[in-house]
Amino acid sequence: MVHIPNAIKEKARAVRMVVFDVDGVLTDGTLTYSASGEEVKHFNVKDGVGIKLLNQYDIVTAIISAKNSAPLQKRAEDLGITHFFPGTKDKWSALSQLMDELLIDSGEVCYVGDDVIDLKVMRRVGLSVAPKDAFWMVREHSDLITDAEGGKGVAREVADIILASRMPLEEAYIKAMLPEFEELKS
Repeated sequence: MVHIPNAIKEKARAVRMVVFDVDGVLTDGTLTYSASGEEVKHFNVKDGVGIKLLNQYDIVTAIISAKNSAPLQKRAEDLGITHFFPGTKDKWSALSQLMDELLIDSGEVCYVGDDVIDLKVMRRVGLSVAPKDAFWMVREHSDLITDAEGGKGVAREVADIILASRMPLEEAYIKAMLPEFEELKS
């Protein structure tokens, strides 16, 4: 893991909830359709481990996506993400309601997004993160740009940064090495 500036570590340490966009963050943004017209999405299994680890350390995870699809619903279910907002055009409104429900302040939220629809949220949270290949305007307004590109382990990198702000990563990953961790949704 690369060196993270102290200002980012402080923001990461305050995070109680991580919210992910999907296309361009949890996927590489490619839209693939089967011959019958069904949408196919490719997710990175490493991201699943990162999301499960965040949940194991009582950090709430959520997905807010402008699009909805059967593959996305299945992935959210597989990850055990109960705060799932598909087909959401006003992401800030959805996040605001969730923060109110969970009594979480915007300064305690990390939002990971890649395109202009995410800017309204990213400008209002404690830690904003963009994948390496995010739209240039989003990168300019992000606190942190990941080394990973969308769909290539962005969520895992974000999880590592947040967990490393609290403890040595080797310690954090002890839970991932336990047999029962594999039984969790991934």
